[in-house]
Amino acid sequence: MSNNSRKQEKIRVLVAKPGLDGHDRGAKVIVRALREAGMEVIYTGLRQSPEMIVEAALQEDVDVVGLSILSGAHMDLFPLIMDGLKQKGLDHVLVVAGGIIPEEDVPVLKQMGIQEIFRPGAMTDDIVEFIKKAMAQRKRAD
Repeated sequence: MSNNSRKQEKIRVLVAKPGLDGHDRGAKVIVRALREAGMEVIYTGLRQSPEMIVEAALQEDVDVVGLSILSGAHMDLFPLIMDGLKQKGLDHVLVVAGGIIPEEDVPVLKQMGIQEIFRPGAMTDDIVEFIKKAMAQRKRAD
């Protein structure tokens, strides 16, 4: 698929729940909001390993990976996902994360390449707008 025809398509987002976290109500709310905003969303379901998430991002040819975590294992799992994306040549993919993430971890996560962290209370409209703006900026840079 040519880059020009790709620009005309919907933003493709993979929403993933890494680790042993068994709660996905918030992720499902985000999936619905992104779909209602016109994005194409692939939801991996619960209990995904970093390798499974990276492979899904590769296979689905996504523009965005959204990570949702409530288990507190983000500092262990997110670096593995970011490294895996880089190893598969997917370092151009926009990565955002949300869930129960302490404020003090946000700078470290951003340093590793996660573009934005949406903490409890984040509005779905803010998440949609962030993704749309970030993707528009990336397209202009192409």
